[in-house]
Amino acid sequence: MSDTDKIPLVFASLGEQELAAVAEVFASGWPAGQGPKGKALEAELTQRYGAGDAVAVSNCGAALHLAMLAFGVKPGDEVIVADYTFPAPAHAVRYVGATPVFADVRRDTGTVDPRAVADLVTPRTVGIIAVDTVGLPADYADLQAIADRHGLFLVEDAACAVGATYQGREAGSLAEVACLSFHGRKGATSGEGGALIATDPAIGAKARQLSSFGIGSIYDMGQVIGLPIPEFTEIGYNFKLSDIAAAILRVQLGRIEELLARRTAVAARYAELLADEELLTVPHVPADRTHAWQSYLVTLDPSVDRGAVATELRAKGIGTLHGTWASHLQPAFDAAQTCPVSADLFQRNLGIPMHAELTESQIERVAEVLRGALRTHAKPTRALKGAA
Repeated sequence: MSDTDKIPLVFASLGEQELAAVAEVFASGWPAGQGPKGKALEAELTQRYGAGDAVAVSNCGAALHLAMLAFGVKPGDEVIVADYTFPAPAHAVRYVGATPVFADVRRDTGTVDPRAVADLVTPRTVGIIAVDTVGLPADYADLQAIADRHGLFLVEDAACAVGATYQGREAGSLAEVACLSFHGRKGATSGEGGALIATDPAIGAKARQLSSFGIGSIYDMGQVIGLPIPEFTEIGYNFKLSDIAAAILRVQLGRIEELLARRTAVAARYAELLADEELLTVPHVPADRTHAWQSYLVTLDPSVDRGAVATELRAKGIGTLHGTWASHLQPAFDAAQTCPVSADLFQRNLGIPMHAELTESQIERVAEVLRGALRTHAKPTRALKGAA
């Protein structure tokens, strides 16, 4: 099988505009972090999300870590985190010595269940990290009500959701702090990258300081006449985003509506082609929100051998993935909670190719091969629709 016959799970939409932006950075002489392109990106993000501040960082995990530091989370504290997700939120909580408490999710959306969150609040709880699961925003009205009732912070992990909306508001603006990812499989990408979006400028300022070893911008200091010598007053981190990545992201954010429209069209076509397939369920999007379609996850019937289906798809050149993680089951966390819905989705979800470069013929081939694989690898006791 040639590479041209393969249908990758993900593919970044990067081209000549992004290359031209990188060339500008090379010519400027400042490819490092917190330079002019980074400042321009932060200004654009602040305006886009109506925020008090935006801090460009090296990845979304760094943004989550900075959020925990900025909120003063400490050992002995508990932070409730959405369970069905790449476990970066739980890692961030552990980075500061606190305890992640895993909340189960809605079966229909995979987003954190506000009822589960409410049941987990204790006197040690200081905050909640919700996740826009693979691009679908969580129930922020309910979550914010819980946070307000108990005096908790609320963080939106919008890593997968740039361009999605909830009740008319854009993902990234749905909580007092939001964390974005610009990883290679996201809707807008610089290969790696992230941002912390803060309603309160003081949170943004704290995050920016900590993202650069606890000192201010070396670039800014270089513009001052004289010889300013930075003073290290606290322990910080090296989470800066390079100006090379920032320049790429400025182009990508300008294209986000175009790229999201193409992903949305792919999702709609999959839904048409798979609508009557009883051996799987296609994603559900509630009427009050829109999806960024970072991933397209189908939920397989329990009778289907998911591993065998994935093996067949890959053998035929079609990229696939298990979905995402039931974080509480990961050995690193030694979690006390059980999240049965998340655990079930972890066993039955399957990711199929989703990106803005998919063609109609590729979409149709994915659906065709998937349908055949489902029937080949379903237990024979399952009666198929239309069978006598």
